[in-house]
Amino acid sequence: MKILWAKANKILPVQSGGELRSYNLARQLASRHELTFFSYHDGAPDEAYEKTLREHFPGAVCVCTGQRYDTALRRGLDYALRLPRQAPYAVSRFAARAVQLQLKRWFAEQAFDVAVCDFLDAAVNFPKELTIPTVLFQHNVESEIWRRHAEQETNPARRPIYALEFSKMLAYEKATVQRFPHVIAVSEHDRKLMSAWVDPSRVTVVPTGVDLSQYQPDFSERELRPLVVFVGAMDWEPNIDAVEFFCKEVWPSVLSHIPQAKFRIVGRNPERRVQRLAGNSIEVTGKVPAVIDHLREAAVVVVPLRIGGGTRLKIYEAMAAGKAVVSTSVGAEGLDVHHGRDIILGDNPKAFAEAILTLLADSGLRRQYERAAAELAAGYAWTAVSGRFEEVLEKVAGHAPLSPGGQYVGSPAGRAASSGRMV
Repeated sequence: MKILWAKANKILPVQSGGELRSYNLARQLASRHELTFFSYHDGAPDEAYEKTLREHFPGAVCVCTGQRYDTALRRGLDYALRLPRQAPYAVSRFAARAVQLQLKRWFAEQAFDVAVCDFLDAAVNFPKELTIPTVLFQHNVESEIWRRHAEQETNPARRPIYALEFSKMLAYEKATVQRFPHVIAVSEHDRKLMSAWVDPSRVTVVPTGVDLSQYQPDFSERELRPLVVFVGAMDWEPNIDAVEFFCKEVWPSVLSHIPQAKFRIVGRNPERRVQRLAGNSIEVTGKVPAVIDHLREAAVVVVPLRIGGGTRLKIYEAMAAGKAVVSTSVGAEGLDVHHGRDIILGDNPKAFAEAILTLLADSGLRRQYERAAAELAAGYAWTAVSGRFEEVLEKVAGHAPLSPGGQYVGSPAGRAASSGRMV
């Protein structure tokens, strides 16, 4: 197939969960099809980025919109200018005339068999008439994240802004999901939410994958320090909220029982609220060369998210590395995990702290969780997950039928993937 993949923001270097998902799926598809990766970004022109992008995706097309959001003042003024628009600011700020014209030309020429609109921030630039079969790739249900922000925000100045943006996002996301002929969700939970807006047959789940060549378990009998690790982009509000909640409401209980325990926050661009958490028992690393090095040192990996959507790739990466994971239900939402077998879920500070203490104190039990976690993650290699994505594209492009059971059949890769865990 000739595939167009359109994505807002630079995808390299690959850092966030969404970038990891998009990059790995697009690379797998590019190895079997003729894929054109269309990347557009704000800021200044970046020849080095364009060169690197074409090394990863030969024939890639890159557009610099020239829009700048590099200071709080510029972002504030831009927000005020876009406030009257119906679309939420998280989407409207990506609207760019040059991008819209390029997409309009491709669609007028019907230059591709199928197009992938990579999330809502790309959808704002797609033409109203989709003359090429197009799939909307939903990394999460974004309105759910904004709903949780609006419900949990305690700052009286921020609360009405979150409420307004949630209202806008809900209306925009619903209309966008309805506009595209087919939607790919990353979890059954997200599929159910979007099925309230469109016929469920128009939404297919393609689960999150993991790079098994990079994340491998080490089951040697070495002793680990009582190190607890959190991994995530530390300029993303749900992650900031998660570590603030953990440090204030969970960590003191852990320290009272194990004073030598350490908590390490691993992730790029830690905001001031995160930096202020650093202390004798808490380390904030900032950007690191390789996350896997920190996972190897961890005795327990935690995901204390209270706000979120989609799925957390970091959980599968930690599990593939053979690590015991403690998460909230929100943190593990949409993943094929099993409380009490390959993960421990705790939704209040007491239960979360007790789970960590149990795993730190009982190395035998911890090893049981580590092995069960690695076994589960082994079923989610990107090679298999991309086969499911490929099936959906072939169906939407008219190359494969929908079976009576609601599963897409057609490609050898797709048939191979359907024999695995992804259901």
